Amino acid sequence: MDITSVDSAHAPRRARGGGGSARRAERTAVSLDSARFIQRNIPNFDILNDEALAIIEWNAETVLEEIGVNFVENPAALALWRAAGADVQGERVHLPRGLARKLCATAPGSFTQHARNPARNVEIGGRNLVLAPVYGPPFVRDLEGGRRYATIADFQNFVKLGYMSKWLHHSGGTVCEPTDVPVNKRHLDMLHAHMVLSDKPYMGSVTEPSRAEDSVQMSKVLFGADFVDRNTVMTSLININSPLTFDSIMMGALEVYARANQAVIISPFIVGGAMAPVTVAGTLTQVLAEVLAGVAYSQLIQPGAPVIFGAFVTSIDMNSGAPTFGTPEAAHITYGAGQLARRMGLPYRSGGAFCGSKLPDAQAAYETANSLNTALLAGVNFMLHACGWLEGGLVSSYEKYVMDADQLGALHHLAQGVMIDTNGQAMEALREVGPGGHFLGCAHTQANFKSAFWRSDLFDYKPFETWAEEGARDTQSLAAVRVRKQLGDYQQPALDDGVREALDDYVARKKASVPDAFI
Repeated sequence: MDITSVDSAHAPRRARGGGGSARRAERTAVSLDSARFIQRNIPNFDILNDEALAIIEWNAETVLEEIGVNFVENPAALALWRAAGADVQGERVHLPRGLARKLCATAPGSFTQHARNPARNVEIGGRNLVLAPVYGPPFVRDLEGGRRYATIADFQNFVKLGYMSKWLHHSGGTVCEPTDVPVNKRHLDMLHAHMVLSDKPYMGSVTEPSRAEDSVQMSKVLFGADFVDRNTVMTSLININSPLTFDSIMMGALEVYARANQAVIISPFIVGGAMAPVTVAGTLTQVLAEVLAGVAYSQLIQPGAPVIFGAFVTSIDMNSGAPTFGTPEAAHITYGAGQLARRMGLPYRSGGAFCGSKLPDAQAAYETANSLNTALLAGVNFMLHACGWLEGGLVSSYEKYVMDADQLGALHHLAQGVMIDTNGQAMEALREVGPGGHFLGCAHTQANFKSAFWRSDLFDYKPFETWAEEGARDTQSLAAVRVRKQLGDYQQPALDDGVREALDDYVARKKASVPDAFI
């Protein structure tokens, strides 16, 4: 029902119809709006008391001191640790109690990641939540083509969808792995797509230190060298080989970014029961130990370098060995890690649209909803995989991308909390309507109806008869229509011709300088 059409039984029909037409036109117009990053007006959910937190923190330092962490194939890192006062035995680094925390103290509690469009800058830390899309799958899926290896065309499509999505604040990184481009060159095409097809913030490459260096150099072409030297323009994902192992590839990329003052996420990759203990407290102990060592190392490289406390956590199905998502245990760990991150004074990365389902079906929806809401309440500051994740992270799904991105709007509204100002109290509406009336036509409703309730841009709320006449489409079918519409409506953001030519030239020269490699 057109909400203004019930304002008066005597209003002319033509006026009501005209207003409805205008609103329908407004709803269907192409919009390139992007919501500002979320600023929470709701409390974080703290699941652990002070005693539990103190025990986990003590145990994590015990792990670092007694068991130690491995820095493999990285003599320079071992030398830095030795000079800092660690006990280095072979590739095993034992950190005296308190050393890691002392080093971590120079990491900032929040930072700005700049976008090439300053209106899209994001603040990472504090009460803020930045949403970024799926990262890393080698496969893609859509309703028409099914499951297949991802291509660079798919990658470009996902960047366009991210740019067109109102509720996403960040373009992300490897939104899918384009397998039709050589392994040693695809990072150039992926970065080029983020820089040219979107003006939102993006992530750099971490698959080899030289590719991280390319990310820094291409960013200097895009922003200007002086600007990049003074500001953070990338946030990149550094995974730890859990348990307790820091490999030279990831650490090499971390070293490049830290020296360039670009942000990194220090993120243990935890599958409970396989890469960490089966208990929540034991897993949190390992997560904290790994993050402490990783953040401390970033500060050894460059004191003050921006860094994020990461926690990617799932459990394992003990029958099949497959990872599971949206489970109570994963929620407990996500909540607890948020508390540990806040006690360290660091931004926190976790959560996402996680699911193990093969299709964007009911299983995917339940598991995703559990994961997204847990992350919001856990105080996450940077949420990677916020949309598009399918099949345990093996697949980037077109339909699930827009389904999840739509639901991110609900997170924005949940985070607003309850308004208790004069308008929120709605006393004038209560006085105007009184007993036995209705609120559809009252002045307060008329003033607020456009923004009072979050509304999905995807779900079907039509009567059964209308829904049936239109083909009885399920949510996946509706999402496929929305994918086509958003890609059809896509308009590339303006970019200086000279900058575009310089980026094209950098990519062409780097590709020509080495032969193709597909392994």
